[in-house]
Amino acid sequence: MDEPTKKPCCTPSAGHRESDVESPIEIVSNDSVSDEGMVRLDGGTFLMGCEGPKAWQADGEGPVRAVTVPPFMLDACAISNERFFQFVEATGYKTEAERFGWSYVFHLHLSKKQRVQLKRTKAVVGLEWWLAVPHANWRSPRGPGSTFKQCLMHPVVHVSWNDAAAYCQWVGKRLPSEVEWEYAARGGLQQQSYPWGNQLKPTGKHRCNIFQGRFPHEDTGNDGYQGTAPVDTYEPNTFGLYNCVGNVWEWCQDWFSPDYHQVWPDLTDNPTGPPSGDRRVQRGGSYLCHDSYCNRYRVSARIGNTPDTSGGNVGFRCARDV
Repeated sequence: MDEPTKKPCCTPSAGHRESDVESPIEIVSNDSVSDEGMVRLDGGTFLMGCEGPKAWQADGEGPVRAVTVPPFMLDACAISNERFFQFVEATGYKTEAERFGWSYVFHLHLSKKQRVQLKRTKAVVGLEWWLAVPHANWRSPRGPGSTFKQCLMHPVVHVSWNDAAAYCQWVGKRLPSEVEWEYAARGGLQQQSYPWGNQLKPTGKHRCNIFQGRFPHEDTGNDGYQGTAPVDTYEPNTFGLYNCVGNVWEWCQDWFSPDYHQVWPDLTDNPTGPPSGDRRVQRGGSYLCHDSYCNRYRVSARIGNTPDTSGGNVGFRCARDV
């Protein structure tokens, strides 16, 4: 495979939305922390990052370096609509997409009439397959007329980093660091492209939910899904974690930098990224990743996005210290 041409990721950035909207409510943590649905990971030293023709150098995937992470707990699955609904019911929380009044939806998830109307003024320049849809949010993931109740076990989407952090606070947990996320996603394998090895479809079997067909115009759904899949779809990796690549991008705790780990090469003992920034890390790719455009569904791939960004292919899972 030739070295990939520099392309923006398939996920647009909200670019720090500003509006006269109500402030989010203050979140009070639960009295008790539950480990239900979490996996305990022993930690250790592993080889982080990727080099070679598949790596996106501009994203800071390399160099490959030995990194040590202590034991921690991580959700086996991304947070589902059902679990996020429980959070909202208990707290009255409103996501940023709800408060700002719009979010990004992939064009094939809208009717032809909606696409024609919105592409005139709401298409993202350079990423015209994304449309800023009024009133799209986690409750209505494909805009007005859709409902999360039809996909309770699918990952919650249209959640910003700030929304994800609020949920984590409520359950007494946190977002995983980028190092924790990659250690967990690799499932104990060293320098493999995917959580199960180097072959995308071992024995011809789909192992993740990515774009099938001619991106971005035709999604055949050959892997079983056009859009998100339930959070426990496909086989888990050897650590017992589901959908670490594909399905939805997952927010991490860290600020994003393409070169912080290169400028400070001694950051090998449980590093947490730069102390500040304007973008947060996302990992794992989504159902819109396709080898012809964005092969960031590999375990080493990474991007950054503004903490207020939300879209139809962005979710998260929780971590906590042991």
